[in-house]
This record gives sequence, C-alpha cells and structure tokens, in this order.
Amino acid sequence: MADATKTQRDFHHPYTPYSIQLEFMDALYEAVENGCVGIFESPTGGKSLSLICGALTWLRDHKSRDLEAQLQTEDGDSDEPAWVREYAVKEKKEQILRAKTDLEERLKAIRDKEAKEKVLSLRDNDTRAFKKTRKNVEVELENDDEAQFVLDDYESDDEFGSKRQKESDDYSPAVRELMMKLGMPDSGAPPREDPEMELPDETKIFFCSRTHSQLTQFVNELRRVDMPPSFSSGDEELREQIKHLSLGSRKNLCINPAVAKLKSVTAMNEKCLDMQKSGTKGSEKRCQFLPTKEDQVVVRDFRDHALATIRDIEDLSKLGKTMGTCPYYAVRAAIKPSEIVTLPYPLLLQKSAREALGISLKGHVVVIDEAHNLIDAISSIHSITVTLTQLTRCREQLEIYLAKFRNRLKGSNKVYVMQISRLLGGLASYLEDLSNGGKEGEVQPGDLLAAKGTDQINFFKLQNYLAESKLARKLEGYLIHTEQKQAEQLQRRGKPAEQNKPKDSVPMLTHLQGFLLALTNPSDEGKVFYGRTETKDACFKYMLLDPAFHFRGVVEEARSVILAGGTMQPMQDYTTHLFPYLPREKIRTLSCGHVIPKDNLLAWPMAMGPTKREFQFTFDKRMDPNLIAELGRAIANICTVVPHGVVCFFPSYAYLSFVIAQWQKKLGEGLSVWDRLGQKKEIFQESSEKSSVEETLAEYAREIDSGKGALLLSVVGGKMSEGINFNDNLGRGVVMIGLPFPNAQTPEWKAKLQHVEKVAYDSLDETSGSLSQRQALAKAAGREFYENACMRAVNQSIGRAIRHREDYATIILIDKRYTGQRIQDKLPGWIKTGLVNFDVSKGEGQFGDFMKGCGAFFRGKKAGTERTG
Repeated sequence: MADATKTQRDFHHPYTPYSIQLEFMDALYEAVENGCVGIFESPTGGKSLSLICGALTWLRDHKSRDLEAQLQTEDGDSDEPAWVREYAVKEKKEQILRAKTDLEERLKAIRDKEAKEKVLSLRDNDTRAFKKTRKNVEVELENDDEAQFVLDDYESDDEFGSKRQKESDDYSPAVRELMMKLGMPDSGAPPREDPEMELPDETKIFFCSRTHSQLTQFVNELRRVDMPPSFSSGDEELREQIKHLSLGSRKNLCINPAVAKLKSVTAMNEKCLDMQKSGTKGSEKRCQFLPTKEDQVVVRDFRDHALATIRDIEDLSKLGKTMGTCPYYAVRAAIKPSEIVTLPYPLLLQKSAREALGISLKGHVVVIDEAHNLIDAISSIHSITVTLTQLTRCREQLEIYLAKFRNRLKGSNKVYVMQISRLLGGLASYLEDLSNGGKEGEVQPGDLLAAKGTDQINFFKLQNYLAESKLARKLEGYLIHTEQKQAEQLQRRGKPAEQNKPKDSVPMLTHLQGFLLALTNPSDEGKVFYGRTETKDACFKYMLLDPAFHFRGVVEEARSVILAGGTMQPMQDYTTHLFPYLPREKIRTLSCGHVIPKDNLLAWPMAMGPTKREFQFTFDKRMDPNLIAELGRAIANICTVVPHGVVCFFPSYAYLSFVIAQWQKKLGEGLSVWDRLGQKKEIFQESSEKSSVEETLAEYAREIDSGKGALLLSVVGGKMSEGINFNDNLGRGVVMIGLPFPNAQTPEWKAKLQHVEKVAYDSLDETSGSLSQRQALAKAAGREFYENACMRAVNQSIGRAIRHREDYATIILIDKRYTGQRIQDKLPGWIKTGLVNFDVSKGEGQFGDFMKGCGAFFRGKKAGTERTG
C-alpha cells in the first residue's frame, strides 16, 4: 500500500479512479521505474485503462527527464566560459525541440486532412496512383516452367554456416535495399538505415495480449486517454498526441488477394516470400504492393499516417489498401518513433518473429495482459506435433522431387535431399513400431536419433541446409505446379479434374523442419512423446518443459516486464517457474481487491447436496450415477433461488456429455433430472465447435431478458471460461463443479511433474535436510505445481462474474475439497473475503443453510434495487 503521506501521482485517468486502481497504477509505475518484473492481479473492470495510464504516465515522465538529461550533457565542460555553455545548451534544446515539433506538426496536418476529407477522396486518388504502379512491377516469365524448382548449388562448410554466397538469394536488389531501410534482416549484409527515413528510437511500451480482438478493445480504451506532453513546443494548439502502432502477422495485414485468401499463417508466409522474388518463373508475378526503391516517400507517408491517429490492425490494413502499399512491411518504419506498440503473443514471445519484424526490446517496457496463461502460451508456441501421415507423405513427395530433378541437382543438394528422405522414412518406421506396441509414452532422445535412417546424420548441418536451400518452398511449389499441369491435361481431354487437397495448408516439410529443430534442444528443456491425435493418427509430440529459458531473453533485454491479469492467483508459479533466476527484490507482486462492497458477493463451498450425499468429484467417484443425480438436484434447487442467469463450469467436454446423458435418463414415471432443470430455466450447452459460441451466448442472453432465466452448461478451459464476461443478469450465479485437475497419468504430465521435482531437488543442498527430506520437499513442489494448474483454471472461470462496482453474484464451489484451507488459500483474495466458512466435521454447511443464505442474499439485492430504482 502506498504511503498515506505521499502526494498522489496524477495518472491522467479519463475517469475518477478507485483507490485500488490508483494502487495498481502506483505499483506499475514503481516497478517500471526500478526496472523490475511486476506480477499484478486486478479483477475489476477497467484494468486496461489502469495499465495504459500507469505505463504512459511513466513514459512521458521518463521522456521529459531524458530530455533534460540530454541538455545537461552540454553543460559538462567547465573550462568553457559560462556564456558559451549557455549558448550550446540553448542551441541543442532548440534542435531537439525543432525535430520533435516538426514530427508533431506533420502528424497534426494529417489528422486535420483526414478529418476534412474522411479518407474517401484519398482512397480515390491513391487507388489511381497504385494501379498505375502495378504495371511497373510485373515481370517477364521465362519459358522453362520447372527450372524455378531446381535447388541452387549448395556446398556445406560446417554446421554453423555454408560457403554459398548469400547474395544469390531470391530477392531483387530493390527489395533487398528496402528491407535494409525498414530494419529487416538481410541475408547478404547487415541492416543499414536511411537517415532520411529514420526517426529516433523512442523508449516505448510493448503491449501484448492473446488475441487481436483483445488488442482492439485495448486500442479503444487508449483513445480515451489524453496525456500531457513530454516537452513544450511553445504552441498551445500543438499537442503531443499518443503515438500508437498495431503490429500483426500477414494474416492481419496482407492486402494481396493471392496471399490473403490462404488460411494458414505459415502458408501465407511462404507465398509472400515467393512473390517477393525479382524474377519468378512460374505463374505468379511479383507482389505489386511490396514497396520498391522508388517508394521511399510512400513508406514515409504511411509511417506518418499510421502514427497520426490511434489505429487498430484493421485500420492499418485499410490504410495500406488506400495508399497502395504493403502495410505488413511499411508499418515497420513506424516502430522506432512510436510510444506504445500493440502485438499478439506469438510476435513477442518468439525471438524469430521479433527479429523478422525488426523489434528490439532493449531498454523498453513490456506489458503482457491476460498473463494467467503465459506459461502455457510459451510452452505451446515452442511445442510441435508431427503425425505418421505427415512423415510418410512428405517422404513420398521428396521421392517424386528426386525422381524428377536427380540429374539436375548439383553440389551437396542430392546428398542432403536423400538424407532427409532417409531420415523421414526412419522416423516413420520407428513411430509405427512404437504405436503398434502401446498407446502412448515417452521417447528417449538417444532412441529417436538411433532409429533406422537417422544415425550418422548431423542435425545441425541438416537444419542449416533446410534453412538456406529453401527446399520446403521448392518442393511445395513443384507439387502444386505438377497438379495444375495434370488438371489442365484432363481438362483438355474433357475429363473432370480430381479434387486435390487444399493448397492453403502448411508446407509439410516446413512443419517437419520445426520438429527437427526441436530435437536439437537440450533434453532438460523438453521431451518427445509418442501417442495418437484426436483423429487416431500416430504422432510424435515435442513438449517444452522449461518456459523460463525461452522467456528469459525478453526479461533480460527489456527494461521492465509487467504481467497483468484479472486472475493471476496462485502467483507462486510465475516466480518459481518463469523467473527462477531473478532475485526476489526484482519481482513486485500486487493482488488488488474488488471494487464491489463485501456484501455483493456470496461465495459458498458446497460439500453436500439436498439429500446429504457428499460431493467429491475425484477421478474414482465422479462417474457414480447417484453422485450425478445429487448434482442435478442441487443445481435445480440453485436455479430456484438464483434469478436470471446461472453458469455452470464442468471439468471437461467429455464429463459434461456424460452428466447430461445421465440427467436425461428417466427413472420410473417421473420427470428426468434434465426435464426438472428445464422447468426452472432454459438450458444451453457449450459446444466444442468454435462457431457456435456467439450464437449460444446471444440465445442465452435473449432467454434471460425474456424473464424465464437461463442455465448455461460450460467447460473449464473452453470458450466461455476466458474472455467472456457474465456481468449483471448474465451471471447472477456461477457454479464450479469439482476440481479440474489434469490427468497426472499421461506421459506429458508425468514428465512435467518429474521436471518440476528435479528442478526443486537440484535447488536444495545439504543444509535443506537429509536426502529423504529433500526428496519430500521436491515431491511437495510437484504437488504444488499440479494444484496450481488446477486452481488457475478454476479462478479464471469463476472470475467471469461480477465485472463492476454495482454488480453482484453468488459463486458456488461444489466439492468437499473446497472447504479445505489448502485449496481456499489458492483462491483470489476478493473471493476469499466473501467466502462463507464453516466446519463440515461439526455438521455445518448443510445444503439447507445454503438455500437460506442464498435466498436472503438475493432478496436483499432485490429490495436494494427497488429502493434505489
């Protein structure tokens, strides 16, 4: 808590912030100022504004102090006369302010122009301009259609490089020159900057969230904020507007129809790179939107337009179409002068993605929102699955390629292609043998690398070859070319062409290349497993076990990293498994309370049902028909006393389906449990189909508005448990059924727990106790990690309710284990304050007690609403 005597910092919040929001912004400011990692939890609505105002207030203060420091440096030579030093300071100040003022004047002129013309006239003028340019980028096609698929000569040097001159890549000199100007890595020379185009690299905030929809919401909140300037221009009308930039993948920013129509991001990347070649010999022409050497003015103009107003990712795409230039590449010129950059998880968490975009985190601030699933996100990004079908099909494709071009491949190409084919065949045979012998299990790296066809292969040299030779693109291009020719021949003969597989899938060899790269990682970072996919196809899966290693680069490069979320408890996992290398004083944590009054929440751990049957949804008891019937009776009673909307969260889709099937069974002449529930409220069920979520929610809301009320059966970790707010009547009751522990008997979870226990044991020395005591402590660390994974999912689901100060709800935790102190300690603080405590061993906490307490809770809310209404 901040010192009461300390003057409250002004965070320029567009509204009057609550005290807990001020506490949140203060903690964020101090963490950034002191170069710390911050882990902050704020369940209250308005978290985005708190992040924006806290971070931007620090940024403007920092820029102002930095400007003063720059001016002070000129005053350091005491040998000069005072008037000389004063003049030097004045001259430098004017120079710095002139540069800043020039930029603000240009941006203001753009804002004024856009306000008058509404972009419509710009679209008409610029469309004519870029249509004229298109003719200049088309290239002549060569006659030898298949020559483009032949690999360039390749001679390996060692596993760390090759003798091949990289100037012979597929980029034209104009494209390569522009790539350097935009800060993009070039294979032939280090990046260099064009002084005329470049602006200073300002200290900035990189704001990251899971999805573009969440980032769009953040951008809308950013538009509400007005920050004081970091410098004085002397012109009262000239304000230093917030300079924001949205970054995205080609999926969000590509404006070329031939690329944008593809569904896979990887396929779009490959297609885009193909269309950047200076002399493509196939049917594709070089992309007409890619800026050329002559388009410097257009790129600079795009940069200024991107910064002039706060735009989301869709706005940048439209701007690119309007100006006739590729926003995916042109946007990079705006990174350095921006103050706040928004981007999704993968673009920040993958080092290769940051390098491709020309992003440096050095000295900047990283803010990660919705960070409750950050550990899982890092693990997912660096994990990969390959199936037996993919291995077999890719080998077949390579054999077809070899049969065609064997005599045209020079240097080491033939050797490497045959080596890759042999490797894929060996992996496929090994996987087939494993899948025939058992359902799933762990694969030892030594066994995998000793499989037939994989021995005597240098994986580092092979990775280098795949990266430099562009074999994956050549192979995929040739296969598509062959299929197109076959279709044309059939058409000439009057026969219908065969329906080929979609061409927008990820090039298979590109995907397998990622798996081969994972195999070169240290064995203590990840493990390889075999098993089957949902479609029953045998597969290898590489799973990352140590997310700290891959995230460490972000932490060590950035000035400060802030993790924020509505539900971050239990926080121990972040300090233990994501930042084990940081001293405790470099980590700041804060768990804010809720803005609601304490009497707006009733949280009840339900240990037994209406007929006093104990609720324990453990793995060995949860399928008991009597337990499931008791659950149905309990929910039916809950629906009687809780008005409007009730949301129930089940541990999995499979268990939800099983419970519904049990409830729908009729026992004797009476109504089934399902029928009785339907009499209380209209029932809705979450489906695993993504497309049905919005439709289900809309129907659920309509039924509540009609007055009957509704019951929504959802799943922990499903679409309804994240990113959707059940505020007000949508969620007057939230019910959590059981504890959604993951299956600890799967090979993946066994490996995770073994890894956690090993890390914990290795951190202990003899002063920590005897061997058996240290082993017990390691086992306890594994148990803690396992429980935390479960409770993080619980907290995320039940945190969907109560989203503002006047909101109220009851949260019902159905399982006897919720009455235990160990589990309750892992609940968010604001829920613990509203938790009803009782001693089950003394007969307290009966179902009737809940019904009385819940009825009184909602009667009191109804009476309060009527008085204020």
